[in-house]
Amino acid sequence: MKIYTKTGDKGVTSLFGGKRVSKDELRIEAYGTVDELNSVLGVARAFNENKQIDEILGQIQDQLFVLGADLATPPDVKSAAMKRISKDDSASLERIIDELDPQLEPLKSFILPGGSKSASLLHHARTVCRRAERRVVSLKRNGGTSADTAIYLNRLSDLLFVLARYANKVANVTEASWNPRAESDSPA
Repeated sequence: MKIYTKTGDKGVTSLFGGKRVSKDELRIEAYGTVDELNSVLGVARAFNENKQIDEILGQIQDQLFVLGADLATPPDVKSAAMKRISKDDSASLERIIDELDPQLEPLKSFILPGGSKSASLLHHARTVCRRAERRVVSLKRNGGTSADTAIYLNRLSDLLFVLARYANKVANVTEASWNPRAESDSPA
């Protein structure tokens, strides 16, 4: 099987179910951003040295393939083989948050994204996740996906924030707090 098919050369692609759509359609943008998020998580895993974080990220990457397939499948296409994102998937992310968050120092201010390599990449993944969520919310508003997909991404961005903080903790890296300066203190 060849990697290239030339079927997308005119700016269109196929959805699950066979419908051809423009590559700049909102649905394509949504699942393309989820694919980007999955790639960023792959980079985060490459720089991560903590087994627990790696296992969590592996589970998330698997789930993002389910989410991508869900988004690539219009709601009216039914298939017994097609798994959709559900409330249970979001609940599994909440359980991980509830396990890790109590191990972290309580937040007293905003923190600046960064710290260890792993934490910095997880913060980057969080921002890509938020962008994916914005795309999915737009798609949902137009009836193109279920509310569960947006809820999942919202919860995932929360988990990625907690994981970034946890990565700094296990690396013994102090988080930098955001300290707003008076206007006169800012650089010109």
